[in-house]
Amino acid sequence: MSTDQAAIDRLAQVALPAYDLDPASTVALINVSENWTYRIDEPGGRAFALRVHRPTYHTAEEIASELDWIDALRVDGVVETAHAVAGRGGSRVCQVRTDELGERNVVLFEWLDGEMPDADAHDLLPGFHTLGAVSARMHGHARAWRPPPGFARFRWDYETTLGASGHWGRWQDGLGMGREQLELLGRLDETLRRRLEAYGDGSGRFGLVHADIRLANLLVDGERVRVIDFDDCGWSWFMYDFATTVSFIEDHPHVPELKAAWVEGYRSAAELDPADEAELDTFVMLRRLLLVAWIGSHHQFATEAAELGAGFTDGTCALAERYLSAHG
Repeated sequence: MSTDQAAIDRLAQVALPAYDLDPASTVALINVSENWTYRIDEPGGRAFALRVHRPTYHTAEEIASELDWIDALRVDGVVETAHAVAGRGGSRVCQVRTDELGERNVVLFEWLDGEMPDADAHDLLPGFHTLGAVSARMHGHARAWRPPPGFARFRWDYETTLGASGHWGRWQDGLGMGREQLELLGRLDETLRRRLEAYGDGSGRFGLVHADIRLANLLVDGERVRVIDFDDCGWSWFMYDFATTVSFIEDHPHVPELKAAWVEGYRSAAELDPADEAELDTFVMLRRLLLVAWIGSHHQFATEAAELGAGFTDGTCALAERYLSAHG
């Protein structure tokens, strides 16, 4: 998908009346990934985050389901999350149209203060301990929560990540793919499939997860830790959440220590079966191969995907060699 950024900017401006926002508000793009996220500053001082959804990824019903889980996590005191603002018609998922782009779904969130935890390579351990504890609380909630009727979110299982119906396309279409890369990563794919099949997807291991719970999606404000960006939340293995914490840095030399910190943080809030811990590396490689597909399908419009490019495929091959030597 390739979209004229100026056209998306114009649509974001057009979205202001849907939420009765001051038309003189400042609309500034802050991130492009799966969707486009803008900061809205009203002249009176109020601030919001506007998310413009790309078409065909989530339906309005699926977005509303995301907001239902966010509400439940906040109301049940599991984690602090952003509150979605109702539009003029009462719905929190609004449809905005321009002649250039047609109709898009948009959501307006209250702006949350805070900073991403220190991402310095030498001081990531406290942040990963926090990620582990937060994940444990969210997993406990997911096991007990009963979604409302009509609740609909993606599945992130083998078929919808690496299979022919993958949400982000085929990893075989990743950048920098040649015969050797296809052969090696094909062996990785088959090994992952076998191990995940053996691991299983029973209710104790598979449920509703954030699916992108990286340090970039935590906001720290003093003693308060807030979780944002539930756009990818859906049904998957609970341990997949760990894999998302090391997205794009899977080959960092400190990942073993980061994993140990995450596990320690998790066990500070809930039990963690040794059999679950034993497959964390499998989920890291599942996520890494999925990200190869993501880069291949998103590099034309997502800045991070474009910057990672074919080098990410090469790095994935090196990780695959290491993983297969231990698990193949």
